[in-house]
Amino acid sequence: MRDGSFADLVTPYDRVALVLQGGGALGAYQAGVVEGLFQHDIHPTWVAGVSIGAINAALIAGNPPELRCAALSEFWSRVAPPSPWEGAEALWRRLDPDGPSIAVLNQWSAWRTALSGQPGFFRPRAAVEWAAAGPFAGPTSFYDTAPLKKTLEDLIDFDRINRGDIRLSLGAVDVRTGNSIYFDTETHRIGPEHVMASGALPPGFAPVEIDGEFYWDGGLVSNTPLDHVLEDQPRRDTLVFQVDLWSATGQVPRGMSEVLERQKDITYSSRTRFNTDKVTYEQTLRNQLVTLLDRLPEELRDTPEARALRRAACGAAVNIIHLIYRRKSYERDSKDYEFSNAGMREHWESGLADTLATLAHPEWLAMPSRLDGPVTHDVLRDDGKPS
Repeated sequence: MRDGSFADLVTPYDRVALVLQGGGALGAYQAGVVEGLFQHDIHPTWVAGVSIGAINAALIAGNPPELRCAALSEFWSRVAPPSPWEGAEALWRRLDPDGPSIAVLNQWSAWRTALSGQPGFFRPRAAVEWAAAGPFAGPTSFYDTAPLKKTLEDLIDFDRINRGDIRLSLGAVDVRTGNSIYFDTETHRIGPEHVMASGALPPGFAPVEIDGEFYWDGGLVSNTPLDHVLEDQPRRDTLVFQVDLWSATGQVPRGMSEVLERQKDITYSSRTRFNTDKVTYEQTLRNQLVTLLDRLPEELRDTPEARALRRAACGAAVNIIHLIYRRKSYERDSKDYEFSNAGMREHWESGLADTLATLAHPEWLAMPSRLDGPVTHDVLRDDGKPS
């Protein structure tokens, strides 16, 4: 299929939403997915993200279409630069691509991040900050994210974001109430502080103050902003590309490292099935409501109550194309803070490859019936082949 015809496939939808999960260093996978979509002339009209997904989302919304992939590439190159011994690591990876050597390299990279931070992203707090605070108070995080603020200001045009060319939604959590909140261009003027709030995962990162309130990473409540997209009113025909970094399914752990990894997978994986089942049930109720309204006597069909119910019964087509990062055999529980340049490139290339495999099946983009509720395509099986 010609790339230009993919734009024709998505045109019938009122909007194309890109939904980006949180997952730290794994977020380079989402950048690869975006590159694949853009290669096929598929451009989102709404980007919703949490944590690293919020950063990727802001990079997309805050740049013109022709510069979005470059902005993503620049961000990931800054926060995951080549190490001085990158050549030796690359050779090691080629000689033992799936073996324990890669696990050792990745663990070393993660330890380096934990001790030293990542350029353009975060740095450890100085010892003097802890010493000066005394025994009963002190910093509220292990790391300082001031470098991230500068990176965001360098790479993102926040005036462009707030012009609303693309709708942007960033998930966060109110520290005082524990309630989820979305900073959305339809209701908020977005700045770097909103992006940082969405990614302020404790205890690594401190809460971000905005207008007198403090916010943490949205993943503490819901790591996938799919529900924010599905519950939006009024309902509209929507094509959703949902890009997850954690898989809900996995193997029974065989050791403590795998226990910690599996715990993260389950905690941060999306509730796609729960959300779609809920919306499907609601659509069934709306269908039944329409049937009931059609049976009303003529004198009751145009009452204010009947008109309100008919508006509420309006359905929409929802097609979810679900891409999920598949863990590598050598990855451990530190995979979300393993920021090696080689790992970043592997994640990016995986996202691109999965997207190209997905778009080899353009029939998945066809609009489903408005009567049936959301249709979900889990496009890759565990064996890596399209389903």
